Amino acid sequence: MANFEQNNTLILASSSPRRQALLLEANYSVLVHQPSESAENQHQLGESAADFVQRQAIQKAKDVALQHATGVILGCDTVACLQDEILGKPNDRDHAQQMLEMLRGHHHTVRSGICLWTRPSDRISVRCIETTLLFDDVSDDALQQYLDTNKWQGKAGAFGFQDGWDWLHIIHGSSSNVVGLPLEALAEMLATIETS
Repeated sequence: MANFEQNNTLILASSSPRRQALLLEANYSVLVHQPSESAENQHQLGESAADFVQRQAIQKAKDVALQHATGVILGCDTVACLQDEILGKPNDRDHAQQMLEMLRGHHHTVRSGICLWTRPSDRISVRCIETTLLFDDVSDDALQQYLDTNKWQGKAGAFGFQDGWDWLHIIHGSSSNVVGLPLEALAEMLATIETS
């Protein structure tokens, strides 16, 4: 058995271009394998945000792991949370506007569940990473300008930290987590796993 090294290939169980870009920028070798839609479920009543994102990450990793005889599969899921309310990806522009109006002027958190599933041993490692942010109290006009860009699509909490709008300020935690993949936690986890 050997430890995972950065030149080993990670199998990314995600179609997110942002996660792939983060991994490539961090010099990981990446193979993208999108999990099936059935690997993602809705939040369950009484389930904490931390439990939800970890469950989702495990399900995505497992779905892809079952299609690979060997390798390290990376599953990840990210949500924004305002107090105890989970803000996933918006359904449409109106939903995105509601989310942004809730967030502006307030602190919120971004939580990511991250799962490494090693084949063929089927050992898994799972963590939840949290980042605290402050969203500026921006005007209605500024929100409408952002919504017009459609950059809110596919983003937890309807806003992308990486989109060049300087409204989000990290108070505590990982900036890559806010984009969708906590690279610091990933490196720590990879350092402890063994590959065959």
